[in-house]
Amino acid sequence: MKHAPIGVFDSGVGGLTAVKELHRLLPGEDIVYFGDTARVPYGSRSGETILRYAKEDVAFLLSKDVKLILVACGTVSSLLPPAYAASLPVPCFGVVESTAAAAAAATKNGRIGVIGTAATIKSGSYVEAISKLRPDIQLYKQSCPLFVPLVENGRVSKDDPVTAAVAREYLAPLQKAQVDTLILGCTHYPIIAPVIASVMGPKVTLVDSGREGAKAAAKALQQRGLLSGGAGGAVRYYVSDSTEGFDELAHIFLDDYRRGTAVQAPWDRL
Repeated sequence: MKHAPIGVFDSGVGGLTAVKELHRLLPGEDIVYFGDTARVPYGSRSGETILRYAKEDVAFLLSKDVKLILVACGTVSSLLPPAYAASLPVPCFGVVESTAAAAAAATKNGRIGVIGTAATIKSGSYVEAISKLRPDIQLYKQSCPLFVPLVENGRVSKDDPVTAAVAREYLAPLQKAQVDTLILGCTHYPIIAPVIASVMGPKVTLVDSGREGAKAAAKALQQRGLLSGGAGGAVRYYVSDSTEGFDELAHIFLDDYRRGTAVQAPWDRL
């Protein structure tokens, strides 16, 4: 079991932010990544559909004999029932709890903003998580439904006028609320963090849900005695649609990504 890979999934490319951090923290661990690029975005779907997709994604990773599953998707992390996660044969973690804890520790004025998909914001997952940690914190929520399609279509440059214009509109209420900490509640969002940071300004701390989720997964592996001991380090990428678009984006976001690495997963496995 120690030498089995870590499983990571997301609705598209966003979970690569978690993969990058996992690889940095645990360079000797093998990783299997699944991006459901055929059905991205998840955030605009019904809760029932999101959970069905999530369970299919989990089943795919279990078929690869993973030792832990990191749900590197803010939407799924917000909606996946704890009882379902606990019923799985391997540990399964989302990104909400660890990200909420990091934000609660970072804020100085007690005003935290959270941006996410429509489903994540509607779920109230971050409100619940942060309220348990610090009831005194004021949380300001903002749905950003266009961010995921912009990232998936490669509109990620800091100077991209479309992404910048959308960011200014979405983030204006959070600027007005004078938040000093902003949760990037979707793992796609760190990819456009430079755009978000330029709008929010240098006094606002951005909390990366992909990074925090990866840290929590690494800690869980260590606590459970599941680290391989540094014998591996390979990363396998699977997607549910054509690999071409994934290759282009992965090459931008992962320094060591080799084009042609991703494999299209057969639909009978989903």
